[in-house]
Amino acid sequence: MKLIRNIFLLCLTAVIALPSSARSVIDIDSPAMQVFLPDSDKTTGRVVIVCPGGSYLGHAYQHEGTQWSDMFNDLGITAVVLRYALPGGDRTRPMGDVYKAMDIIRSNADAWKVNPRDIGIMGSSAGGHLASTIATHSTPEYRPSFQILFYPVISMEHPLTHEDTHNSFLGNNPPPELEAEFTNYKQVKSDTPRAIIFFSSDDTAVPVMNGVEYYKALNTAGVPAALHIYLTGAHGWGYNTSFPYHNAVVEELSTWLKSF
Repeated sequence: MKLIRNIFLLCLTAVIALPSSARSVIDIDSPAMQVFLPDSDKTTGRVVIVCPGGSYLGHAYQHEGTQWSDMFNDLGITAVVLRYALPGGDRTRPMGDVYKAMDIIRSNADAWKVNPRDIGIMGSSAGGHLASTIATHSTPEYRPSFQILFYPVISMEHPLTHEDTHNSFLGNNPPPELEAEFTNYKQVKSDTPRAIIFFSSDDTAVPVMNGVEYYKALNTAGVPAALHIYLTGAHGWGYNTSFPYHNAVVEELSTWLKSF
């Protein structure tokens, strides 16, 4: 099995030989993901795995996924937009796809001109829960370098959780100890990766206190963190330019990414 996997990765690298001075998009089937590479003369080696939201019932693949790729590429960052497996009550399915994505990125580090030790994760809504789960539950081998969270579901406990996200990830009527385990602000430690969190104060789908509690836990643990709460915007705005604070989000995120 190991030999087969190595042959597959070698073949993948061979197939995706890239032009030296143009952005490229690579489609990968398993797990389903698109790799958006910046111009080779601009790349910093940094990578971000993007996990769109959708209550773990689907994927808001464009405005919470692929539409971010140009911004990241302009900063010299490779964007990997992941259509992770939906859990259907089995949380290991989406988590496993993130780990597979990391393996593929690292196996192609030379071909893609990326740094295998500088892979961050980004998620929106339920994708934010997945991203924060990876950030707080992974072994050091798979712990991301940083996390970017847009209106994330952080809590699996009532009243802060989002019901569809909760049920899709844990199943119906999970034991309280499992809900607590995946209430991710309770799992923050000093080695949790740095984070930037965005919310709208009028979000009625995912309570803004999800972000506040996560920020408080990161701050208490001494983890560098930033929290931006905008006056309006509700939920699910992603990269939509109609969001009143779109330019502010892009500026704040870009500045933060350049700060480390």
